[in-house]
Amino acid sequence: MSTTTTTFAGRPALRFERHLAHPVPTVWRAVTEPDRLSGWYPLRVTAFEPRVGGRIVFDDGEGTVLRGTVTDWDPPRLFAFDEHADPAGRPAPERDDHLRIELTDEPGGCLLVLVHVPADPATAEGASRGWQACLAQLVTELAAG
Repeated sequence: MSTTTTTFAGRPALRFERHLAHPVPTVWRAVTEPDRLSGWYPLRVTAFEPRVGGRIVFDDGEGTVLRGTVTDWDPPRLFAFDEHADPAGRPAPERDDHLRIELTDEPGGCLLVLVHVPADPATAEGASRGWQACLAQLVTELAAG
């Protein structure tokens, strides 16, 4: 897996590339079906409307609920959303985290590119370690079928 720092929409971002030994449709299900996404994402998905403008809600099981809005939905290639800093879930792009997952066919599987634009760039180092662990868990989940 490679990790780089970059920019996205003019904001500092982390970019992770992972070559996976699974076809795009299999990985797409793992990154978009709520039960499967909850298996490797840092928080459990409790609501999801798979469409641009749809809502996505995450719960850490300890009282923290994050609300988001789907910004890109192009099955089976692109899924992106903002996690809103506002507890009521109102969008504020300058304060929202943005997560983007893109899948591309390649021989023997696919390439997953995850871009995370943190609301606070100071959290990038911790976020990078967290995403590496999450993507390792995704590989485990995919291997388990």
